[in-house]
Amino acid sequence: MEDIEIPIEHLHETIQEKAAESHESGWFKFVAISTAFMAVFAAISGLMAGHYSNEALIEQIQASDQWSYYQAKGIKAEVKALQVKTGIADATAAQKYKTEQEEIKKEAEKLQKESKFYLTKHVKLAQSVTLFQIAIAISAISMLTKKKSLWIGSLVISAIGIIFFVSGFI
Repeated sequence: MEDIEIPIEHLHETIQEKAAESHESGWFKFVAISTAFMAVFAAISGLMAGHYSNEALIEQIQASDQWSYYQAKGIKAEVKALQVKTGIADATAAQKYKTEQEEIKKEAEKLQKESKFYLTKHVKLAQSVTLFQIAIAISAISMLTKKKSLWIGSLVISAIGIIFFVSGFI
């Protein structure tokens, strides 16, 4: 029988290439999964940032309405005070408007405080959206350049985004 010689060097190179490809594709799966999670967090952050922005706007409009009401009560109080001086009205009516004005002021200040609270939440969540978008872009670049260091950087940026995300709800 004759010995058949098989070129092992070529086979060995092919096996190494296939192993490297399977290792890369395993790494790419982690990049793809982590990027998908980043996108989910970005979508939720964006939705909630919009919600809190709307709430801040509504509260500020209501506060503005209260301040207008406050001014109207102040004008009525001044009119009553003039009527008291001329003897047309009694002092209790003017005092009633001043008391109502103080209650309206408290409500307006409360609404302004709530508006600021919602706006702060909006800003935190908007910042988290930005960080997630940056992380997604860097993650995509890591796949194109096949550099794990970029992917790790995107994970770090995403983790910071999660901190902003959580702080937007606290």
